[in-house]
Amino acid sequence: MTAEKGSAFLLKIGDGGDPPAYATVAGLRTTQMSINGDPVVITHKESGGWRELLSGAGVRSVSVSAAGIFMGSDAETRMRGNTLNGVLDDYELSFESGERMQGRFLVSRLDYSGDFNGERTYTVTLESSGAVVTL
Repeated sequence: MTAEKGSAFLLKIGDGGDPPAYATVAGLRTTQMSINGDPVVITHKESGGWRELLSGAGVRSVSVSAAGIFMGSDAETRMRGNTLNGVLDDYELSFESGERMQGRFLVSRLDYSGDFNGERTYTVTLESSGAVVTL
């Protein structure tokens, strides 16, 4: 197994089409993904003091966060509009290996910042809604 470049770990947003075409949210410097699974505990008297979990049950979710330099791209503008309107949209995470993960996400937080005589930056957090599939 070889190491993969962080620069090839990209957040992309759909164009609203069916099927959607994806565009990279430009200016990304960092991208992070967390896959969460809240288990359902089914421990009972005969578990011998050990916790037991129900396979395939519980709430699964994917959280994505990214940070970058604001470039004013169409993808960033679409993402900001989704945030202001509380709209779910299609997003894709792509990896250097060619693997991709796609699903519907809600932008739960979008922050902009900038220093005098410096670039304008942003951070964004997305939460999945529904299934996230691996392609």
